[in-house]
Order: sequence, then structure tokens, then C-alpha cells
Amino acid sequence: MIHIKNITKSFGSLQVLKGITLDINKGEIVSIVGPSGAGKTTLLQIIGTLDKPDSGSVCVDAIDTTTLSQKALSDFRNKHIGFVFQFHQLLPEFTALENIMIPAYIAGRSNREAKKRAKELLEFMGLIDRANHKPAELSGGEKQRVAVARALINNPAVILADEPSGSLDSKNKAELHQLFFDLRDKFGQTFVIVTHDEGLAAITDRTIHLKDGAVIEPEITEQPTQEAIPEETENLSEQ
Repeated sequence: MIHIKNITKSFGSLQVLKGITLDINKGEIVSIVGPSGAGKTTLLQIIGTLDKPDSGSVCVDAIDTTTLSQKALSDFRNKHIGFVFQFHQLLPEFTALENIMIPAYIAGRSNREAKKRAKELLEFMGLIDRANHKPAELSGGEKQRVAVARALINNPAVILADEPSGSLDSKNKAELHQLFFDLRDKFGQTFVIVTHDEGLAAITDRTIHLKDGAVIEPEITEQPTQEAIPEETENLSEQ
């Protein structure tokens, strides 16, 4: 569903991505992990068409996004990709319901259609009673669930999340992580998540490790061999 082939990206003399090649399947929940500066957010932005690679190709839902014009990219992004950010990015002057509806308006959907879909999502999130509350009246966990609903409003091919639970406490973090899997089970939703949260990375379908702009295989701690067992231990076993 997402096919990334040999993408590179530099900022000045600094090469941030060094020939990344990846495939992500429909309905898969994938985490991207690595140290700060590894290129995680840059990779996510390129998948989300917010930035362009210097070379290589990115296909999302069978469309090569690197060939699209700026106008076509904006339309594609609105209809095919949902975004969830660490600090929710809700507009403070609008209610939860209105925030969720905004991408649908941009896509040209009618007020009636957008409102119906937004209410369905709020119901699924367990927030229908908070529909007319503004962000300042919502808890951190509620804001992030509204942000997820906003990302889903146009039925995107993929949701890209950048440290989505980074600002949440343990309870809300666990609930948000479970929500991703509930959405995958109900809607077949695909997620690509940049995270430093080891707990989240451990439960995703697959974890992609980045280091210095390249995909690496995680280090595996070797178990001691028989030869490596201390002599004292061997002697004890003979007694």
C-alpha cells in the first residue's frame, strides 16, 4: 500500500536520509524508532507529502506522489492521508465537532455529510457528549482522540502519527495505543507511527529502526555459548 524506493534527503551538506526503501501493507500498524536525528520525522513528512525527497519515489495507494504538482499534492494529502501530531493541533476557536469536520469541508463535502461522519467518529471515540466543547474544555486524552477523529474524517488510506502519545499520561497513553488497534480492526486502517515509546513500538505489527538516515537491523544480544560459561560454574555442575 505504501512503497518507498531509495529515497534520499539532504539539508545543505547534511544528508538526513540515505537511500530508504520500505514497503508497508494495508491494515498494518508500523512504528518507526531511532535516536534523535536519525531521520524519523523527515521520513514521515516525505511519506505524508509535506516534503519531497531529493531522489527516489514514494507511492501511496498506488499513486507516485513524487510526480504530482503542488495543487495535486494538496488534494491528495487531504483525501488520502490523515495526520496526528504530538500536541493535537486543534483550532482553539472551534468545537470538537467543528475541528473534526474541517478536512471534510476542504475536500468539498457537504455540511450534512461532514457532520454525520464527524458524529459517527465521536461516538466511536466515546466523545459524543463532548462534541460542542472547545479544546480548552477537553482533557489531554480527549484532545488527542478528537485529533485522531479529524485524521479519519476523509477515510484516508493511511494515518501518519508523530509521537502521538508523547504528551499524555500513562492511562491516556495506553487508551490511545489501544484505539489505534481498534481502528485497524474496525476500519482496516493503516498506521505509520514515529515514536520514542518502547511500549508502543513493542506492540505494533512491525518496527522499523532508523539510525543515521538508514534502516538498520536491531542489535540482538547473543546468549553465552557453552564455551563462555565460567569454569567455576562448570565445576559446580559436576559436584
